[in-house]
Amino acid sequence: MKSTLKLLWHLCAIVGIAGIACAAWLLAQGIGTRQEPSNLETTVARAARHMAIPAGAKSRPNPIARSGDSIRAGLQHWADHCATCHGNDGSGDTTMGRAMYPRVPDMRQPGTQELTDGELFYIIENGVKLTGMPAWSTDSDDGEQDSWHLVNFIRHLPQLTTEELSEMSDLNPRAPDEWRELEEQRKFLSGETEAPPVQQRQQSHEHKGSHP
Repeated sequence: MKSTLKLLWHLCAIVGIAGIACAAWLLAQGIGTRQEPSNLETTVARAARHMAIPAGAKSRPNPIARSGDSIRAGLQHWADHCATCHGNDGSGDTTMGRAMYPRVPDMRQPGTQELTDGELFYIIENGVKLTGMPAWSTDSDDGEQDSWHLVNFIRHLPQLTTEELSEMSDLNPRAPDEWRELEEQRKFLSGETEAPPVQQRQQSHEHKGSHP
């Protein structure tokens, strides 16, 4: 009995010391996200994520075959919902991705590609705490189907073509003014207008600026 209590005491002491060390580290680092996470942090975070995903979720197979139609559905969903942080190409090299802590991962690399389909689906549906990755679950069959299409598209990221990237650029979210400018350019290129109003305004401004 005494030996058991002694063991428990030692375990509590170790946990306490680790907690104090972690708190001291956090205080020293501050709360900012500009500093690049260390390799140790990255390794520990990935290990914790792996342990936190239920075994049943890890082994869950993708019910949707990896077809061209599925990849295209995932591409469209990715461009509209995911590219703001992850980038169209999955690199994570975006304004949002570079500012998060931890950084948004390059989804084309082994750290993501070696995850099982079930793990990818679980992360998409449930998010990851303290990373900025939200939970996209809608608690519906259609929502789950969208997530499985995204899993197939993530597998396709290393093979993205220039044509696919161009298509995704057209699908990315834009502010109303950006959509208006694109529509004006489309009308000009199709011959519906003589010149986009944006170009007309720029030419007018340049003309006025050439005179004192």
